[in-house]
Amino acid sequence: MIATLTSCFSSRSTITSEEIHVKWNNSNYSGVILNVDGSCLGSPVRAGYGGVIRNDSGYYLSGFSGFIQGSSDILLAELFAIYQGLTLAKNMAIDELVCYSDSLHCINLLKGPNIKYHVYAVLIQDIKKLISQRNITLCHTLREGNNCADFLAKLGASSDSDLTIHASPPEGFFDILRSDATGTFYLRE
Repeated sequence: MIATLTSCFSSRSTITSEEIHVKWNNSNYSGVILNVDGSCLGSPVRAGYGGVIRNDSGYYLSGFSGFIQGSSDILLAELFAIYQGLTLAKNMAIDELVCYSDSLHCINLLKGPNIKYHVYAVLIQDIKKLISQRNITLCHTLREGNNCADFLAKLGASSDSDLTIHASPPEGFFDILRSDATGTFYLRE
């Protein structure tokens, strides 16, 4: 019994953790890929969102970022990123794409049944309507595989613009974009 108790509180762990490496995921999809993210940063907290539209080889097609006035809610930022990304794709006449978000909660809300009494019920319904009008697949990605969208979401949170469409990659974005396109792996934290 004492040996069992001692092993439970031992500083030596017998559990080995396996390192997980993550990269931008195109899942061998041959088409257009949208990565989106929300961000809350600073003091006072500022909410922003962003995303990037690329082809399956990582070639930049468009990007967007924006600031959500008066909000510090990460769920709203994540949902708004999906909404703005799908709206931009629609405006670009892209009818088929895969949308990646690192918010599993958002993906589950959007893939789940309609929710009448959710605080963001209208936004969720608007996103579901955009999805139903075209051939869109929603997928979850790990945070480390979503660096480009994270960059743009932070850019949005630090700006004062409600929405900025980036026809070409913004300054400081090329290295992250290139790393994704070349398949760089990042260690999962």
